[in-house]
Amino acid sequence: MVSARHFPLLLSLTLLLLSLHLSLATPSSQDSQQDPETPIARFQKYLRFNTAHPNPNYTAPVSFLTSLAQSLGLKTQTLEFTSNKPALLITWQGSNPSLPSLLFNSHLDSVPAEPSKWTHPPFSATLTPEGKIFARGAQDDKCIAIQYLEAIRNLKARNFVPTRTLHISFVPDEEIGGIDGADKFVKSKEFKDLDVGFVLDEGQASVNDEFRVFYADRSPWNLIIKAKGVPGHGSRMYDNGAMENLMDSIEVINRFRDSQFDVVKAGKAANSEVISVNPVFLKAGIPSPTGFVMNMQPSEAEAGFDLRLPPTADPDLVKKRIAEEWAPAVRNMTYEVTS
Repeated sequence: MVSARHFPLLLSLTLLLLSLHLSLATPSSQDSQQDPETPIARFQKYLRFNTAHPNPNYTAPVSFLTSLAQSLGLKTQTLEFTSNKPALLITWQGSNPSLPSLLFNSHLDSVPAEPSKWTHPPFSATLTPEGKIFARGAQDDKCIAIQYLEAIRNLKARNFVPTRTLHISFVPDEEIGGIDGADKFVKSKEFKDLDVGFVLDEGQASVNDEFRVFYADRSPWNLIIKAKGVPGHGSRMYDNGAMENLMDSIEVINRFRDSQFDVVKAGKAANSEVISVNPVFLKAGIPSPTGFVMNMQPSEAEAGFDLRLPPTADPDLVKKRIAEEWAPAVRNMTYEVTS
């Protein structure tokens, strides 16, 4: 059921989503080669900016997006709450700016890429004959940024004028927590002055023409577990070594992960509705000039996990599980959680 007072806002969203559907048709390998001014060509150009951490290039893509927006007659404003980390704000004035506005958000940065592991260079934006584009950040989430602008281009071509003012924000550092990006933006006077009534951000990729809108998201936790133990010769077998304790914990965590993943694979819940936990690094061993000392057991070992909690999960119960099962102090283990 939709409240009548929300209908004008939802209508604006519907028009934008319909235009999004039309803005980026399935590409062919000839699209950008024949016409450099197609939506696909503009998308490829945006993808070629290396915005991967740890050294994302923000200046060039902000300049590019600013140019695109201004070519559509949109107002632009560059905000820099932290040096060398600009955020871009684009505004499409509505016919009744007194109403609360709409904000569509996208982030500029992307996670790192390992070029040697890619079929095509990660910032080449290679378009294959099958219509696939290979690029880091293509789905997360540079496609959304271009779709926003192409949707506005289509709507303007039909002489559509939104009732509410529409803003698009492009923020830095989302992939590393957003402390110098969205966090400072939403606390700023500039954000308050927008009088935002509704925000739409990135979601999950769709493999078909269905638009899925999510009203909640999982909370990301960075979990680091550390184990300590008495060091010893590699030939000795004894209890409560650092590596042994850490491996025991990883086994317990993997069993929990499997129980959650089984629910997803059985079709009883979406991936976003369960607690996910995935190992992201292991650190242990005693370094040597050629690698690691192979006949010595280390006194410390640690592992990092990407832990995601849906809104239905009880954070206190998860912390209790970590303290009692995943990193029990009785096994000389400690843990740290950051978000």
